[in-house]
Parts: sequence; structure tokens; C-alpha cells
Amino acid sequence: MRVALDTNVLVSAVATRGLCADVFNLVLAEHELIVGETVIAELKRVLRQKMRAPSEAIEEFEALLRQEGSVVGKTKALPVPIRDQSDVHVLSEAVAGNAEVLVTGDRDLLEIAAALPLQVLTPRGLWEQLRKDASRRQ
Repeated sequence: MRVALDTNVLVSAVATRGLCADVFNLVLAEHELIVGETVIAELKRVLRQKMRAPSEAIEEFEALLRQEGSVVGKTKALPVPIRDQSDVHVLSEAVAGNAEVLVTGDRDLLEIAAALPLQVLTPRGLWEQLRKDASRRQ
């Protein structure tokens, strides 16, 4: 499955041990990670300004994303009515990267999920879906 992870999921994956870290590791191990330039830029900003992460750690994480993921450059914004324009770019890059699912904790994206051209799930929603799919294959 082609999976795009939003900035909030990646920050949580780096900052804490827990579900987002598990989802990130599972996507890297068993699926194709799609990551947009908008997410990378937001991630670097949040890790630097809010999390006060060392520059070296930020650079290493960015390198990991670029090496292990399919990076999608900035693309034309989809005509989607979302309050935060950065969310439009995150969504547009996920769609341009042919992601099947966008994993996010962003309420704005989750609230309009039914109107979007790809599946939008919370980290818990993706985790449960992947576990369910794995059980069916066994």
C-alpha cells in the first residue's frame, strides 16, 4: 500500500514511543512511504522550533525519509475547501504521489475525508486496518 504520513504523525513518531512510531516503522517495513516536500519542510520547522531537536538529528531524519520514501515535489493545489492552506498542499502532494491513504491526526482533513480522492485515516485507523488485512491473509 502507498501510504502518506502527515507532519503530525511523523513528529509523534520521532518524539515519542507509541502508536505513531509503530505505524511509521510498519509503513517503512511493509508498505511504500509517500512524503511530500511540504511535509518535510513542516517537519523540519516543527522539530527545530517546537521540539528543539538538534540540527543533526533533523538532518538524519530527513535523509531517512528521502532514502526510504518516495518524495513528491511541490504540486498544484487541489481545489479542496480546507481552512489551513498547508493542509491543501499536504493533501495535493499525497494525491500526486498516488498515495492510497493519508494518515493524519488533523481534524480538518479527517472531517472532509469522504470528499477526498484518497482514504484519510488516523494512525489508529490505519493500524487497525493493516492488522485486519494481515489477519485475513493468514
